[in-house]
Amino acid sequence: MNTTDPQIVLGTMDFGTRVDPDRAFAVLDSFVAGGGVWLDTANCYSFWTDPSGVGGASERVIGAWLKARPGARDAVRIATKVRHNPLVPHSHPKSAEGLSAGAVHAGVKGSLERLGVDHIDMLWAHAEDRTVPLGETVGAFGELVAKGVALRVGAANHAAWRVERARSLAREQHVEPWTALQLRHSLVQPRPLTPVAETGHRMLTAEDLDLARSEGLAVWSYTSLMWGSYTRADKPLPHTYDHPGTAQVLAVLDDVAGELSTTRNQVVLAWLMRHGIDPIVGASRVEQIEQALAARHVRLSDEHMARFAEAR
Repeated sequence: MNTTDPQIVLGTMDFGTRVDPDRAFAVLDSFVAGGGVWLDTANCYSFWTDPSGVGGASERVIGAWLKARPGARDAVRIATKVRHNPLVPHSHPKSAEGLSAGAVHAGVKGSLERLGVDHIDMLWAHAEDRTVPLGETVGAFGELVAKGVALRVGAANHAAWRVERARSLAREQHVEPWTALQLRHSLVQPRPLTPVAETGHRMLTAEDLDLARSEGLAVWSYTSLMWGSYTRADKPLPHTYDHPGTAQVLAVLDDVAGELSTTRNQVVLAWLMRHGIDPIVGASRVEQIEQALAARHVRLSDEHMARFAEAR
């Protein structure tokens, strides 16, 4: 896997929709003040909430924040994604942009304009598009890297074999390969062989981690804190997590949090980082991101990790 130390990534999906710009600015300011670096967004965020029926709100808020904060662009790295933005309002997935070369280039052009930047630090393919030859998508991503428009490229919600096939095609085309994976992962796990309810979410598997460790790929996790379910009684875990393993894991989580005088969420984030994973944390309030960043100072021992492994 990636040799750099794992970091907390700020997830900005709700900026400009559920999180108004003033609150988003406060969260962004706090994140940077606390030493945070990576912002994760997508050109489709959040079309399902925005009255316009298309994405772009999150990127526009980040762009406005960058414009209002001279020097902020040098302090942060921006990751965005193409694939899902509806080309026709309120018409997803029917009109989703996809991953053709034309769609990738047009999507990135729109992102750059909304963000007000000349390059993206990490460009993700948000999900697979099997209607398009994989080599075409790989070539488009590689061309953007060659132009300096994207500094790195990665694959979100892709099967491991597709990622490795894409990396092979990149070598054949002599272009930059995908060097990062983004998948859903947290301490608790759904029942084996049970699909999660959220359309398009792909769970991190042992095969993904094997690929990442073998090839030196970065791994980012989303839904890292299960929408607040670790700490909020009003947000119970989805029914797919209702199995004996969850109860065992949560019991260990409570014990470890007590031993370390920290919170459940901070232990979960520390556990992910001990696995070399960069957890994405969505925040709508300053105190949430402050607490998340504090997880960097939580030290889980080998014995703690073994207890979690046994419970899972």
